[in-house]
Amino acid sequence: MAVTEPAAWPVARRRPAFGWRLLQLAIALAVAAPLAALFPYLFHSAGDYWGHALTNVLPETVSNTLILLAGVGAGTIVGGVAAAWLVTMCRFPGRGLFEWALILPLAMPAYVMAYVYTDLLQFAGPVQSALRAATGWQHGDYWFPRIHSIGGAVLMLTMVLYPYVYLLARSAFLAQSICVIDVGRTLGCGPWAVFFRVALPLARPAIVAGAALALMETLADFGTVAFFGVPTFTTGIYRAWFAYGNPVAAAQLSLILLVLAFGLLATERWARGDRRFHHTSRRYRPLPDYPLTGWRAAAAFAVCLVPIVLGFLLPAGVLFGHLIDATQLPYPPRYVEFARNSLLLASVAAVVAVLIAALLAYAVRLRPARLAEAINRFAAMGYAIPGSIVAVGVLIPLTAVDHLVDGWSRQAFGIATGLLLTGGLFGLVYAYCVRFLAIALQSVEGALAKVTMSMDDAARSLGESPRGVLWRVHRPLVSGGLLTAGLIVFVDVMKELPATLIVRPLNLDTLAVQVFNLVADERLAEAAPAALSIVAAGLIPVLILSRLIAASRPGA
Repeated sequence: MAVTEPAAWPVARRRPAFGWRLLQLAIALAVAAPLAALFPYLFHSAGDYWGHALTNVLPETVSNTLILLAGVGAGTIVGGVAAAWLVTMCRFPGRGLFEWALILPLAMPAYVMAYVYTDLLQFAGPVQSALRAATGWQHGDYWFPRIHSIGGAVLMLTMVLYPYVYLLARSAFLAQSICVIDVGRTLGCGPWAVFFRVALPLARPAIVAGAALALMETLADFGTVAFFGVPTFTTGIYRAWFAYGNPVAAAQLSLILLVLAFGLLATERWARGDRRFHHTSRRYRPLPDYPLTGWRAAAAFAVCLVPIVLGFLLPAGVLFGHLIDATQLPYPPRYVEFARNSLLLASVAAVVAVLIAALLAYAVRLRPARLAEAINRFAAMGYAIPGSIVAVGVLIPLTAVDHLVDGWSRQAFGIATGLLLTGGLFGLVYAYCVRFLAIALQSVEGALAKVTMSMDDAARSLGESPRGVLWRVHRPLVSGGLLTAGLIVFVDVMKELPATLIVRPLNLDTLAVQVFNLVADERLAEAAPAALSIVAAGLIPVLILSRLIAASRPGA
């Protein structure tokens, strides 16, 4: 018995793991199918498009994209990490309010920010009008920064994307052991030295993951850069597809963007490496509270207040002003229908995306391998692809299946099934899962990484199956991470525009579609109710998210 039992253990463990690997591969192929639909276009001719693009379009497109990535990456890391450290480790006036208020810009769509700040800062806007009234200057007498520029796009995206870094950095700081911090302090490290030499290196995997999410969102943004007239890969894809009528060129540009996104994810994985940090003690003490007074308290207050004002309070105030000034709004009763559609789609997509992410992440945990991690990375590629390209990729296979089923049903039963998949909510939820799976996967992987492998081994030694370990051991431990992932996906689906416009069935409008249609006609005042509804729908998840993070410290 002493010889046969150890030999049987790996076999019993290998069979379920192999089944999970097959499940992981099937899910990844289903999620990545819309992206795979683009690859056949790689071998098609795009006509004379590339001859013109390589000389006149591509250099500016590449440089603008790289500038956006560098600017947004630096801004989100500096702003998110600084705010997370201040509200976690320091004591100053307003800290309790800032803990949850710093997440508010996550509920504000970037394209709405672009519309609002254009309305504020344009030549006829209130800011420049007040400046001319106060100084007596006329047009050409003064210089004023152009909001319709790449710098303006960097500012808009940074203000709405820094919460990704803030959320993950704050969770990492809250999870750190007081013992490690105490050791640094006993060795003569002050608060700044503890931050740079102890806390920051320990939190680096979470910070890098948050920055990767922000950068992938930057790659996929269309509304902001298009409104500001900044040529990027996303605007190039739209122009090739809709202006030039060249889907081959659009698909080939999408593949270039896919390679760039893969490079970002590979860099994030390399930066995170194999680092794992686990608590080995069952005794927990509160984290240190560094009291800030005088100018330090004022500086901390300003650092936390500025992103809230610029990223949420000011845009929301402008929208409220337009709402009050609007004398006639189109179809007021339909806003209830728009809100119901948005909430339903966001809720279903969040649940499905988190479930898929949990299965993918757990399959890698059962049998870690580079191939398994590569499968998950490929399945998460959709986050860096513009929503419209994901939508077209979704429509290609689903439409083929619809026609196949309809033809078979007509021949076999004489019944026309119509568009079963693309004519209902399935196509939209499918597109959302492809688009936002990376968000859920990053959060779920981070939550699972905090559970030591010894717990899995202990459960398995007691006869628990892999499915039982997932349900009875991991689910209670990572429930906060799962809910965090679901809430972030929920808020992003509420704001999603391009995929909704293309895949949505007839007569199914959402709040985002309503905002887009009205702003396209320069009716910002009439778009205010729908825009504010999107923001309001994201406030409750943001508040729940803040409470979960505050309670995420072990022992809390």
